[in-house]
Amino acid sequence: MKQKYKPLYEKFGLNVVYYRKRKKLTQLQLAELVDIDRSHISAIELGNVGVSFDVIFKMCEVLDIEPKNLFDFRE
Repeated sequence: MKQKYKPLYEKFGLNVVYYRKRKKLTQLQLAELVDIDRSHISAIELGNVGVSFDVIFKMCEVLDIEPKNLFDFRE
């Protein structure tokens, strides 16, 4: 990840946290439903890793949102 994009990864991660909590899911529950490791969910939420489209699309199915919601960054 390029350092200049780190703030965007962090904003994406904050949106994942927001929608996960809105569905009253723990990181472990979301990870199991998306079929990835809990530590990967944590890294996504902290903005430490990039995310494949497959994971984004599956996460959106589980969270009942459109992919654009995860990219709607608040200031």
